Amino acid sequence: MTPAVQASAKPQLSFWQIWNMCFGFLGIQFGFALQNANVSRIFQTLGASMEDIPILWIAAPLTGLIVQPIVGYLSDRTWTGLGRRRPYFLAGAVLTSLALFFMPNSPSLWIAAGLLWILDASINISMEPFRAFVGDQLPVKQRASGYAMQSFFIGVGAVVASLLPWLLAKFGVANTAAPGEVPDTVRYAFYAGGAVLLLAIGWTVLRTREYPPETLKAWDEAPPLSRRPREPARVRRNALAWLLTGVIGISVVAWQGWDKQLYIFAGLITAYGAALLLRSNLRGDGAFTHIMDDLYDMPPTMRQLAVVQFFSWFALFAMWIYTTAAVTGVHYGSSDTTSAAYNEGANWVGVLFAAYNGFAALAAMVIPWMVKRWGLRISHLINATLGGLGLLSFVVIRDPQWLLLSMVGVGFAWASILSLPYALLSDSVPAGKMGVYMGIFNFFIVIPQLVAASLLGVLLKLFFGSEPIYALVIGGVSLVVAGLCVLRVREPLRHVAAATANP
Repeated sequence: MTPAVQASAKPQLSFWQIWNMCFGFLGIQFGFALQNANVSRIFQTLGASMEDIPILWIAAPLTGLIVQPIVGYLSDRTWTGLGRRRPYFLAGAVLTSLALFFMPNSPSLWIAAGLLWILDASINISMEPFRAFVGDQLPVKQRASGYAMQSFFIGVGAVVASLLPWLLAKFGVANTAAPGEVPDTVRYAFYAGGAVLLLAIGWTVLRTREYPPETLKAWDEAPPLSRRPREPARVRRNALAWLLTGVIGISVVAWQGWDKQLYIFAGLITAYGAALLLRSNLRGDGAFTHIMDDLYDMPPTMRQLAVVQFFSWFALFAMWIYTTAAVTGVHYGSSDTTSAAYNEGANWVGVLFAAYNGFAALAAMVIPWMVKRWGLRISHLINATLGGLGLLSFVVIRDPQWLLLSMVGVGFAWASILSLPYALLSDSVPAGKMGVYMGIFNFFIVIPQLVAASLLGVLLKLFFGSEPIYALVIGGVSLVVAGLCVLRVREPLRHVAAATANP
């Protein structure tokens, strides 16, 4: 069978079939948006200082770094009565719902931090296979439509979830609580989120089907991966260099008494060196060796996109963890978590997060037109720059109502980040490794968040008097840089054609 015949053999899906396969993302984003908009608020309520918040948030990216490639590797090798990816959808949904029910009832800060680890790991168990699911089910020319549909549901789910505490307050639910207690608006929003997530993912599990692995292999549209030459001695030298650098970094941080968040950055370097060294000495055929080898052999397009993803997700992490403190402090004039002004401002952040996700849902319908007119790279450059300007505008806008205008740019950037890098990458990944490579691609989402968790607090303390508004400035600059870096990525013509399909 020729490649052209293979490419045409995979059936196209109808609008409603794509709708059903992506509907579960509404639930995933419901939980994810509640986490992003409210976890810093919960941490502050339970006594966390502003300097501690980034390191408490380390759970979110670190669990993704570990969980996603493992789930991707396992789901590539799974075939059950529920299919290949759907067992992971369902297991993750049950665990995430339970974590959402418990999170706002945390009796102490460290229990809340632990529950964030569980919550984020559970979300990742469901979320990682959804990206591979699109590659499994759709031919190349429909994949951009699938990712755009996911972006649409991400926007809709996040709008409703982010608005929930604000809406509940409007209906008379208590928006303040005693010191150390989470307000009822947040607690009830988390309960609703757990139910919505379970129902939405359940819909996708029940209303979709999957192709068996042998069928997907026959339809594989990706070029074969080229194996890079292995030089064990060179790998060991590189591993020792990374390991030594990390250990020296940890030692210097301890010796000089520098900010403890820098341990994260030094620990990342140490962990990478240790992983390389371990792989160079293993001869087995297990999950770890496969994931490390696939990382080494990843397609060139993925390597080019890694830089784009780094700056994009560094900016997003800065926004997620510092917007509440920035808006309540600058626009509402309060950092007292028991005050009415602080809680009013925190609820308004939920509205702002709902707004950017709503604009992202609209942008998901506009982006295919942009790609048709300007191509994937220029479209992503435009959208990322709009997002950067949106974050930078927080410094000059003083009326919190006008921050809704800032969220227009952030929404376009968010929709673009969730779709166009995957469209650029989509047909360079083999069908048999779709799951593991989507998990590896998540490294370039997670690592910048870990770097942000280790460096943002330090940068704010050293250069900006610990004023959280300047984290949004750093994020704005980072988004513009991400847009410029996408110009380095090769843009196959097939992707341009695929991205023009409107969901």
